[in-house]
Amino acid sequence: MIDDWTAPAGRSPASLATGAELIARWSEPHRRYHTLDHLAAVLTALDGLAGEARDETAVRLAAWFHDAVYDGRPGWDEERSAQLAQARLPRCGVPAERVAEVARLVRLTAAHDRVEPDDRDGAVLCDADLSVLGTSGYAAYAAAVRKEYAHVPDDLFAEGRAQVLRRLLATPRLFRTARARALWEDRARANMTAELATLAAAQPGGDQTP
Repeated sequence: MIDDWTAPAGRSPASLATGAELIARWSEPHRRYHTLDHLAAVLTALDGLAGEARDETAVRLAAWFHDAVYDGRPGWDEERSAQLAQARLPRCGVPAERVAEVARLVRLTAAHDRVEPDDRDGAVLCDADLSVLGTSGYAAYAAAVRKEYAHVPDDLFAEGRAQVLRRLLATPRLFRTARARALWEDRARANMTAELATLAAAQPGGDQTP
């Protein structure tokens, strides 16, 4: 997987060391969804969106850093990941302007709802990050998310998860680029609607019929 890192980051000793650090971070044993598999899926989704971003190198670097720090603290994890990018990328020879762009993109992934209409780089990264919603791997993704929140009781998790799904389904468009919408929008909505129905059925008083 190191080749996926060196393509945008180069093969200097500092870059190779940073790539090894990032792979180790993405391989931490407490992770269930935010793993190397997720990173690989985001990078593959970016392949499908090639040509959509203004600075594809910055977007790919941001993909590597966007969950590099993961402690299950939304917002804080992305901020620390952005700070990690700001600390590591200069020593890899990445220009300051691009480092700033990578950090900005990483911070956008905290909520995916602050992307401006003309922000092509932000749109591409967020679309790739959410692409799992519209794939055949959705069930495995949902199960992995539950494992990451294993410390949360079932009823509280179901309530919080349902709120997230309803918020996403209420948006006019889940994906910002036309290509991503064509690839993933319809299936993503079907996947989330099905999960929402499953969560509702599991709640006290819900439909428990198989």
